[in-house]
Amino acid sequence: MEATTDTVVIKAPKKSPLILRMVVLLFAMVCGVYICLVCLKQINTHTKTKFLNIIAINHQNQINQSCQVPDLEKSEIGYVHYPKPQTFKRKECACNPVRYFAILSMQRSGSGWFETLLNSHINVSSNGEIFSVRDRRLNVSSILKNMDKVYNLDWFSSASKNECNAAVGFKWMLNQGLMENHEEILKYFKKKGVSAIFLFRRNLLRRMISVLANSYDKDAKPLNGTHKSHVHSPLEAEILAKYKPKINATLLIRDLAQDEEAAAKAVEYFNATRHIVVYYEDVLNNRTKLNEVQDFLRLPHRELKSRQVKIHTTPLSNQVENWETVEKTLKGTSYETFLHADYQLHSSPQSALIHFT
Repeated sequence: MEATTDTVVIKAPKKSPLILRMVVLLFAMVCGVYICLVCLKQINTHTKTKFLNIIAINHQNQINQSCQVPDLEKSEIGYVHYPKPQTFKRKECACNPVRYFAILSMQRSGSGWFETLLNSHINVSSNGEIFSVRDRRLNVSSILKNMDKVYNLDWFSSASKNECNAAVGFKWMLNQGLMENHEEILKYFKKKGVSAIFLFRRNLLRRMISVLANSYDKDAKPLNGTHKSHVHSPLEAEILAKYKPKINATLLIRDLAQDEEAAAKAVEYFNATRHIVVYYEDVLNNRTKLNEVQDFLRLPHRELKSRQVKIHTTPLSNQVENWETVEKTLKGTSYETFLHADYQLHSSPQSALIHFT
């Protein structure tokens, strides 16, 4: 009789499904919380940007709610405006954003020519030298009032393009109340989002000759008894270029230093506002420099043209009555380069300026 042996098989107990479920649930919760945090962060950033847009626009009360606000970088918001002029309606252009600018320069630095170039752009209105009239700059209040009129598109000149401006401004000489009231004007520029375009000449000796020649023309009026600071024909330019001024050699170095200091100080005063520094000679020799200006004003590129004709085109030695004395005075000084190269960069505070900020 065979013995029967019973084999007992002991199986490991099954893992509790409750633990697995808890692990899966915990993992799902962690993933859910992470996804929610990411979504909230994106929504918050988007809302904040929109909120900044709305605040900037509502603060100036410049745009209807029906206008669609363009997507802008945070740094750009303060420089985009929607003026509501009192003298006309912008009609279909009411929602077109406008940027404000001011050309800050010195007499006989090419600002008139530069401004005509800007005004040849279909979307730009630069309204001339508005503070050449003394009554408009009697005090800070009158200065701010006139700037308000320009930037609200209520200033009418031959350059005004009314409804569809993309950039509006004017040119301002340093000696027309700008430097004396620079603190209040800087506050205005920053509050209103005005961009400054500095325009200077590298060769200050050429500028001095132009100033003296223009002063003579005001009195002599060789063009049929009329004074013209700018001309549009080669014949007129040839007539005006015949005059050779005599430079006061005793005061020459002092005067050049003062002009140099004035330009550097102007940039220092308005360094806190958005600005670009442009040199007349650079634009004259390389028209692509105008693309940098159009980029600065956030304008679509256009070929900019001017009808003005340059008056002084000959070497400096042919333009000054006492050239030998001038040459002797400047030799061995930091201004000697002005004698030899009309458009060579002079080693001065101007040459160290940042050209685009």
